[in-house]
Amino acid sequence: MRNLIPVILLSAVILGFSPQLKAQKEGKPAKKDVLITMTTAYGDMNIILFDETPKHKANFIKLAEEGFYDQTLFHRVMLGFMIQGGDPNTKPGGNRKAAGQGGPGYTIPAEFVKGIKHEKGSLAAARQNDRVNPQKESSGSQFYIVHNAKACRHLNGGYTVFGKVVKGIEVVDKIAAQEINRRNKMPLEDVPMTVTAKNLSKKKITKLTGYEYPGSKKKKKKKAKA
Repeated sequence: MRNLIPVILLSAVILGFSPQLKAQKEGKPAKKDVLITMTTAYGDMNIILFDETPKHKANFIKLAEEGFYDQTLFHRVMLGFMIQGGDPNTKPGGNRKAAGQGGPGYTIPAEFVKGIKHEKGSLAAARQNDRVNPQKESSGSQFYIVHNAKACRHLNGGYTVFGKVVKGIEVVDKIAAQEINRRNKMPLEDVPMTVTAKNLSKKKITKLTGYEYPGSKKKKKKKAKA
């Protein structure tokens, strides 16, 4: 019952936070999407969230809009594997000893999508292990960004991948290279973030990031032939 209410509320706001999903329901081609910007001392990462994982997309946008992620840290960094963040325990004044255990008080049902795998720059949801979480439900806020796709192959089909870095992948490299506490994998120097969500036209997102939406190139080719 603890997770039921947040999931219901999350489902209710999916269409409001995802212009693409709203357009799909209305049978119209979407002209807008939400661009996530994750700002760190090492630069900005622009992130696109997948419509194929609507619950995760809506939740991440909601938390970003609320400022939930602001001043949280990348608290677990593993060079050649991934960088993890999103735990409210890592905010100023929080219980850092409990880093990795915090969240908004709910989990999200897994959304495994065939064809969406861990690649460098993939944004995926952290979660508790299978022993205590056989349904593989995702943390309500904690996430990780893949640094090395080969090292994350064993996570495919077991952890929900719901977005990817489309600009600023070098920031992942810089954070992954930070010196860490070998015991808990936390960077010796804090790496805080600020996360914003902006509703923009797809054309604007492509212009800003270079990301081409699926099908956009085909449309251009058809016009050129005509």
